[in-house]
Order: sequence, then C-alpha cells, then structure tokens
Amino acid sequence: MKAVRVHKYHADPQIDDIPEPTLRGPLDVVVKVGGAGVCRTDLHILEGQWAEAMGPELPYVIGHENAGWVEEVGEGVTNVAPGDTVILHPQPSCGLCRACRAGKDMHCVNAFFPGLSNNDGGMAEYLRTTPRACVKLDPSTNPADVAALADAGITAYHAVRKAVPLLWPGTTAVVQGAGGLGHIGIQCLAALTATRIVVVDRNADALALAKEIGADDTVLADGGHVDAVKDLTGGEGAQVVFDFVAEQGAENDAWQMTAADGHQFVIGYGGQFSAPTLDFVANEKNVIGNIVGTYNELAELMVLAEAGKVTLHTKQYPLDAALDALHDLDAGRVRGRAILVP
Repeated sequence: MKAVRVHKYHADPQIDDIPEPTLRGPLDVVVKVGGAGVCRTDLHILEGQWAEAMGPELPYVIGHENAGWVEEVGEGVTNVAPGDTVILHPQPSCGLCRACRAGKDMHCVNAFFPGLSNNDGGMAEYLRTTPRACVKLDPSTNPADVAALADAGITAYHAVRKAVPLLWPGTTAVVQGAGGLGHIGIQCLAALTATRIVVVDRNADALALAKEIGADDTVLADGGHVDAVKDLTGGEGAQVVFDFVAEQGAENDAWQMTAADGHQFVIGYGGQFSAPTLDFVANEKNVIGNIVGTYNELAELMVLAEAGKVTLHTKQYPLDAALDALHDLDAGRVRGRAILVP
C-alpha cells in the first residue's frame, strides 16, 4: 500500500510502498482509510518537536486524524465488524488504568498515539488500531468529510465543553485563530452556549468564514486587536479566551484579552506564555491547558456533526499529493482542514 512516512526530521516525508497492516492480536482492528486529516502537529512532527517525547523509530507513517471502514477485526472484537463506517479516537486507551476508569481516557497511562508515537498512523491506505478507538458512524457518512474531527474536532470540542459552565448568557468568549481548530471551536460554542462569540484572526477570509458559522463579532489581528477586544467588552476583556494559536506572541495577547476572574484556554502550542504573578493573584485569572478529549466527547461531537451543527470546511487532496497538502498548510493556503483521500 501507499503511505506517507517520515524518514528524517527537517525534511519532507516520502510516499512509500509498504506492506498492509495485519491483525497481530485478538483486539486488533484494521481500517481501510477513507480520509486522513493534515494537522499542524504533522508539521511539528517533521520539525522534530515530538521526537524526544514520543520516540518513534524512523521511518514511520504519520497521520492521526482518521476515518474509514472496518476491514478486518480480531477474534475478541465485538463492538465493530467489517464494513462498519468509523471515526477513530486518535489515542487508543487500555480501559483499565485509573484515568480510563475515571472517564479521562485521553490521560490513559498505557495509551499510544498512531502517527505520533512508535505506531504507524493513517496517511496510508490502511491502519491498524483497537476497538476502543472506533466510534461507529451512520453508514451514509463520508469518512473524508469528518476525518479531521478525530483530533482537531475533539480537541476544540473538549475545550469548549469544559468552558460551558463559565459561558452563561451575557458573557463573551473570544476565539483566537479561526483556522483548522478554531473554525470547529466556533461552531461548538454556537451549538452548546448562548455566549457572545468574538473571533480574532489575521486573515480576512478566515474572519469571513467565522461570521458564516456563528461569530457575532470579528476582529482583524493587525496589532490593535487586543484593544479592539477590550473596546468590544467595555474595557474588561472576555470571560473566556480560547487560544487556538498560542505561538508568535498570540499566547500573551490572549492573556491581555482575558478579563479579571476569567479563563484562558490554551489549545494551540509552540509559543512561550509569560505573565506577572501579580496579575494572576490580583485579577484571579486562570490558564487552562487542553489535550485531545475523551472517547465520549468524540461520540458527542459526531452527534453534532451528523445533525449538521458542526461542519468541517475542507480541502481534499489525493494521497499522492500529501506533500502539496503539507506545504499548503504551512504556507497558510488552507482554509479549514486539509484532508488526504487514498
């Protein structure tokens, strides 16, 4: 089969012909990939940012946003069968550790992360995973239309869902970054809350899309955006700021846009957050990290998607054009998410 593999860092991956994955144990599931999302994390992988944390042996297949059809199952698998349409939670978990038993399976101590850890991902024709990763979908669902919800979607939804108790009517939520994750976060906010949604982005096209999908106000990130948000909130800032950028200074802009007793949710990464400790104490501000989300949250998100309340805006590429997709994403030419279709 064809697969996109990293051979060395700080270089483009290669499209190789490799053997198809096979069942290795009774709880294995082989999925025929129908769509694989291209994520900024894939760019960070190529830069070597995850090498020390995950330690994958090179070469390996990247791709952690995957949906498709069950091809084959091990003898112990009972929740899915060949032919089922599925989206895959990006981090298969054990179900036995304390985190899993507490319903926080994204913190499973025995989890692995295909496409990041030492396990092949889904930028390929087939992927081996586990039954705990499989969320069954309506058979009419096109996997390419929802694949990126497996990681970008669940990450945005997880952050919004945590913030729901803070966003009663009359509050303001700022979404910084209306790209691949942010445009999903906007729709989740609109579906789950009655908060006023203010979107900040440096790209006018992204702001236009934000208006279409639920933003009440938009602000161009042109250097005056922090003051503009303050003006929109009576000088106070927002009760919640979702930072889907968190690099190149955006992470500190988000702090400045957060009101006293407010919450800054950090979802993007790559930057360095810094704030005076007095600001924490005197204003009782909170900074909250976010990583992926639970299996149940992915299942909930798919209910919203199948009801048409969360829609991915995508640009599709054939698997052979994976390098084009990665380059387009890096250059900011992708509105929404890039999806590889084998």
